[in-house]
Amino acid sequence: MVKLKWSLQINNFINLNLLSMKKNVLSLVMLFLFGTMSVIAKTKTEEFKVYGNCGMCKNRIEKAAKAVEGVTKADWDSETKMIKVTYDDAKTDADKIQLAIANIGHDTKEHKADDKVYDKLHGCCKYDRPDAKEGEEKHDGHDHHKDHDHN
Repeated sequence: MVKLKWSLQINNFINLNLLSMKKNVLSLVMLFLFGTMSVIAKTKTEEFKVYGNCGMCKNRIEKAAKAVEGVTKADWDSETKMIKVTYDDAKTDADKIQLAIANIGHDTKEHKADDKVYDKLHGCCKYDRPDAKEGEEKHDGHDHHKDHDHN
């Protein structure tokens, strides 16, 4: 009788400890999942135009984008002139990334590189520069015919 009582107490103790461990493991798993989801929720991916020509441009553009705090990925395509950047939107935004790229000599949709910086690019990296931001009318020659052609 004493052995049976002792055995039941040991079983109850073991079952309670196992249940407590399961709750702790489940709590840790839930905490990990919520933490991971909050990190993923801050990540943003955007694409925008960056002018350039070659492999040297690609390296320079991607390096400038990745140097911005919060940028985790940058991939520029020389054919489409589009860069795809992934970044933590709590640390930076597309405008700051475009400014960093313009600061190394490559025009973007929102920021034109300084002429002095552009002029220092290697010859193969000199691209046909847009006269104005995309979507804006040209004003230097008063060309307001952007919505139609004369063919």
